[in-house]
Amino acid sequence: MADFFKKLFGKTEKKPEPVQQATPVDVATTAPLSDMQINDIINSQSLKYEMKQLVAGVGQSVGKQREHNEDSVLALTATLAGSTESIPFGIYIVADGMGGHQFGEVASNAAVRIMGGNIMKKFHSYLFNLPTQNLQESLQELMETSISEAHQYVQREAPGSGTTVTAALVLGQQVTIAHIGDSRAYSVFPDGRMDPITRDHSLVKRLEELGHLSKDEAANFPHRNVLIRALGQGEALEADIFTVPFPQTGYLMICSDGLWGVVDEKDLHRAITDAPNLQRACQNMVEAANIAGGPDNITVILAQMIG
Repeated sequence: MADFFKKLFGKTEKKPEPVQQATPVDVATTAPLSDMQINDIINSQSLKYEMKQLVAGVGQSVGKQREHNEDSVLALTATLAGSTESIPFGIYIVADGMGGHQFGEVASNAAVRIMGGNIMKKFHSYLFNLPTQNLQESLQELMETSISEAHQYVQREAPGSGTTVTAALVLGQQVTIAHIGDSRAYSVFPDGRMDPITRDHSLVKRLEELGHLSKDEAANFPHRNVLIRALGQGEALEADIFTVPFPQTGYLMICSDGLWGVVDEKDLHRAITDAPNLQRACQNMVEAANIAGGPDNITVILAQMIG
């Protein structure tokens, strides 16, 4: 690796043929890096990023006990930077088609495509036109409209199906969430905390909130997969729409219950912090769920703000 960096940064031994030209105005010169400088680049654990940007990884598996994948995922990450402050931008959506319902995979795929497409259509002028145009609606209104359109489509095109949706729109330092069902969003911190951002719309969670089940009883409840809200189910859509700060010193994680319902949070945190990058962290978590039996489809997105 050190030889590669020397070749990349060092002077070439071949001398160019002399060319008749005017006195150069650029007097910059190059010099090979020392072995110590190269090692510092390769081994640095505290790189300084001069602009804020999002990085993200994605992992998915059908699991060990399902024949079809009813999970769908969308992860789009961008950064707009120049003379002004950089604008990190990301759309991250996980949808879990309801098991036992016809066209569950159709519902989840439609949800991520319709929501993602609608958000990008609204943001196109904001991100790419000059002068920058203001959005005509708030971010929460945009998320509410997007999830409502997905709900109506699923009811019309795949009646009887349903899906969870947990969607995060990241703009700058803020995360706007649209959520229904029992897929989850977490803030994951280096000290071991995994704080749920979303609240499950499930029967077991409601019984726990009412005091009929303890946390331990809820963890072993036999009907944990029964939802009381889902996209595509019921005439009135009751999604949670809210905005929270991006976890600056940690990660934003979105996942289906094929991950959080199978792998202990301590093991999830270890899989993240022990990995060299976000892609490997996602794969570690997917593998952990499969090792634990893989009873359901598994999907996870992990995003980090650097800079």
